[in-house]
Amino acid sequence: MKKQRFSIEQDGFFGTYYEAPVSSDCVMIGLLGDDPNDFMPKIGAKWLHRQGVSLLAMSPAKKDYSHVNCPLERIQTAIQWLKAHGNRKIGIMGMSTAGMHTLTAASYFPDITLTFGLTASDYIWQGFRQGKRDGCHEWPIEGASTLSWQGKPLPYMPFVYQHPRYWQEIRKATKGSGDFIRSTTVFHDSEAVREHPEEEMIKIEQIHGKLILIGADDDALWEAGKYVRRMDERLKSRPHLCEYEAVAYTYGTHFVLPESMLRIALPVGLKFVMGLLFRSAKEHPDQCEETRKDIDRRLTRVIREWKEG
Repeated sequence: MKKQRFSIEQDGFFGTYYEAPVSSDCVMIGLLGDDPNDFMPKIGAKWLHRQGVSLLAMSPAKKDYSHVNCPLERIQTAIQWLKAHGNRKIGIMGMSTAGMHTLTAASYFPDITLTFGLTASDYIWQGFRQGKRDGCHEWPIEGASTLSWQGKPLPYMPFVYQHPRYWQEIRKATKGSGDFIRSTTVFHDSEAVREHPEEEMIKIEQIHGKLILIGADDDALWEAGKYVRRMDERLKSRPHLCEYEAVAYTYGTHFVLPESMLRIALPVGLKFVMGLLFRSAKEHPDQCEETRKDIDRRLTRVIREWKEG
């Protein structure tokens, strides 16, 4: 697999470009993990290559899944490089925290004409770090957003629980849940404290081209299905620049990825492994699988239409 690596110091963004083996002028920016050279971005590259699309995998830094005032300008710089190197069409996809990052970036940069927001929230969160601190694996950063623009933190929803209670609540909710991690309480309780002011909502109506929003009601990390329905209502109630599909599945867990993408990683035993990670996948394996297959068909169709359009 042909690769080209980029650093913040030399290039203005951290990433790896996985060029499609067949000639292509279409590329997806992929926010798929805590390092663009990890397993998941490589799987994403193989899946996109099957669609005839290159991948520029990006992350905040090397082996870093912290999100503290991450500059949107890095994606802007990456777009400029992609355009200068023969890419006619640029899309972006991200799941989980990176889904939020994906939607925000797409709302800022009109050169992005295909956006996949998978398990994305419709608002920006308080910044957080991952690592080890006082027995905690993750903790919020006071006064920091997950994202920044022009040197200023973007307005964000503060978590109702700060360090160390934030991680203590996650650990308490996870224990005995059957999920490898469960953080819905933190997000539900934070939203319950106050209504979101408009300034911290992602302006998805400014996204250009095609927008796909996907979440599931059995998501163990946050209320992804609710967020999808809320974004659907937002777009229905105001003028918008994109054509969109908003799909909230009953079952699918947090890993609402195409079935064939996950099958690259796990050709056999996928249902079993998903059941180890999420209680819903163990109790509803067939329904979760059908969700992933439907997502596969949907994203594959949309990529084909985008390439040909």
